Amino acid sequence: MRKSILLLISILHIIVLLSISFKSTAQFKEKAFSQNYNSPNDSTARDSVETLFSFKEYFQGLKEKKNKDIGLIFTGSTLFIGGEQIYNKDYWKLPIIYGSLATTTGLGIYFNHKANITNDSKYRTISTSMFVGTGLIYWATLLDGVISYKAEKKPDASKATLYSILLPGMGQAYNGEYWKIPIYYACLIGAAHFAYTNNINYQRFKRIYNEISLGGTSENINITSEQAVFYRNAYRRLRDYSIVTLVGFYIFQIIDANVFSYMQDFDMSDNISLSLAPSIIQQERPENISKFNPLANNIQVYGLQNQVSAIGIKFGIRF
Repeated sequence: MRKSILLLISILHIIVLLSISFKSTAQFKEKAFSQNYNSPNDSTARDSVETLFSFKEYFQGLKEKKNKDIGLIFTGSTLFIGGEQIYNKDYWKLPIIYGSLATTTGLGIYFNHKANITNDSKYRTISTSMFVGTGLIYWATLLDGVISYKAEKKPDASKATLYSILLPGMGQAYNGEYWKIPIYYACLIGAAHFAYTNNINYQRFKRIYNEISLGGTSENINITSEQAVFYRNAYRRLRDYSIVTLVGFYIFQIIDANVFSYMQDFDMSDNISLSLAPSIIQQERPENISKFNPLANNIQVYGLQNQVSAIGIKFGIRF
């Protein structure tokens, strides 16, 4: 269980870094590609897209407590717990956070030590519960920091992204797209269910194959070792597909929250219309057009020579 918690925390760090990278490099406004926000006299300045995370900017943000993106503060706080609360000036929360983490971690280590000495499963269960509590407190600390962050505009793309990272569907709720939440949860729960059931069957036929290889089986089932291998590999493949699907839906809902938070300012008029009109299409005459069309030398439209003209249809869409 402790390995699983560490693995989840590592995955969280990777997702956060990828999301910050995506936010830094994928902007939906043209000016983001052309403007330079650095001072022209500063030869050491770099654009934000060149650095995913800067410890200098992070600690400067904690000191100034303003004008820093929540993505930067969140990423730093995954390493330096409580940084978000310092940035949000929620100092009273720090003793609660550190005290809770120290208590659950210390009890987890203590009961794990007793379980190793006595070999009592009861102490092992308590130890695991304490470590799970540590992970939940860590997760709640990050979520609290995102919730308390006061964005300059709403919805803020960074907050929507981080909401979906920490709790699937929360970014959609932040964007006001509540109808998407049951769809995503149905997909996530369905994928998790198939991953769980396929893993059970995989473990079952793996055990059956091992028992047949040793000369017998504890289950009342009449299959050969070749059949056991076939079912074992089939369920393992289905389990892996289910896990990939689960991760895919999780990442997709993060991207969905990020993209649609950007598009909140996109104004589409109710007056949607399509217009069609005849038009004369003109283009420059190729140098060798007379070789293929001798009549092209005599074409003139509105006094424009050296151009080839054709009749077409012009259409426009208004929205």
